[in-house]
Amino acid sequence: MKKLIVLVVLMAGITAMAQKPERERGDRGHRSDMRDMTPEQIATLQTKQMTLALDLTEAQQKEIQSLNLENAVKRSEKMNEMKARKESGEAKKLTSEERYAMKTAMLDHQIAQKEKMKKILSKEQYMKWEKMKENREGHRKGRGMDGNEKRSGKK
Repeated sequence: MKKLIVLVVLMAGITAMAQKPERERGDRGHRSDMRDMTPEQIATLQTKQMTLALDLTEAQQKEIQSLNLENAVKRSEKMNEMKARKESGEAKKLTSEERYAMKTAMLDHQIAQKEKMKKILSKEQYMKWEKMKENREGHRKGRGMDGNEKRSGKK
């Protein structure tokens, strides 16, 4: 009996060690796939996904495409700037004023985005877009579709 228990524990250990870590498997989500794409490609994919989800008209698709392209270009520039600062050794801890300014700018951008989307989408489409956005943010924060925390069991 003792040998059987040791054998089971040993097999479980070997099985656990044989699995590749998540970062080596490459299934960390679509962000790693998008890293190699141009801003134009990213904007096109986002627009097509929104078209499928919200049933956009041609006019809406064109407006959202330009909005997505603008955002993708800004994100790309910001990522390149951060990468350059990191490689040059200028990456330093931000002061509270710098963090505040960055957070304020980000929130201002989000408010402007919402206003633009309100103008482009119908009421039903806008409500659906808000719901989709809420779900995405919940997943990013470690929450499931119902908004509950996954790991800690908190609500």
